[in-house]
Amino acid sequence: MQSPGDIRVAIVEDDGGTREGLALLIDGTPGYCCVGSYGSLEEAFRLIGSRRPDVLLLDINLPGMPGSQGVGVLRERFSSIQVLMLTVYADQEMIFNSICNGACGYLLKKTPPPRLLDAIREVYEGGAPMSPEIARKVIAVFQRTAPPQHLEEALTSHELRLLKLLAEGYSYQALGDQLQISINTVRNYIRRIYDKLHVHSKSEAVSKALRRRLIE
Repeated sequence: MQSPGDIRVAIVEDDGGTREGLALLIDGTPGYCCVGSYGSLEEAFRLIGSRRPDVLLLDINLPGMPGSQGVGVLRERFSSIQVLMLTVYADQEMIFNSICNGACGYLLKKTPPPRLLDAIREVYEGGAPMSPEIARKVIAVFQRTAPPQHLEEALTSHELRLLKLLAEGYSYQALGDQLQISINTVRNYIRRIYDKLHVHSKSEAVSKALRRRLIE
């Protein structure tokens, strides 16, 4: 039963067992509510409008329209929905198609349930979670293609270290544990990084830092 303040989550996944397991995990966790589960994007397009989830878990390999293409249609039709991609393997082309089409995060299906729930909340709060395997592929491509640029206001070594961990897919809690600081301190550092880079989200910060070769 949904409570005020719950994160409303929908699922698009063609495997029935996986879909049911995700729905049970979300509905069984306080603060989360599954408002719909669909076997294809075509089904989701027909039904999702009246339920309006906050976050959509989207399988990349689907019958009919693939998730990497459908994420763009979803974002166009329902701009408020944050899309978190799920995949069995880290295919580089699909990753970038999904990100370019508007996906806010990208996780492998083997991601442990607690991390998946953290990622849903992170996406809901404006973050861009990625499995470490995914993040490494993103970094590798930017390293090959990004020209070095000068940043007007230099980041401190501590801020650069935190930014590198963000790019590797660390959650705020994991960052705090790694750096031995509180989550509030992590948030303060991230706000300063956003101000210096003139960005408004983690995905923008990581993308800009990679393009300018501030991190590797």
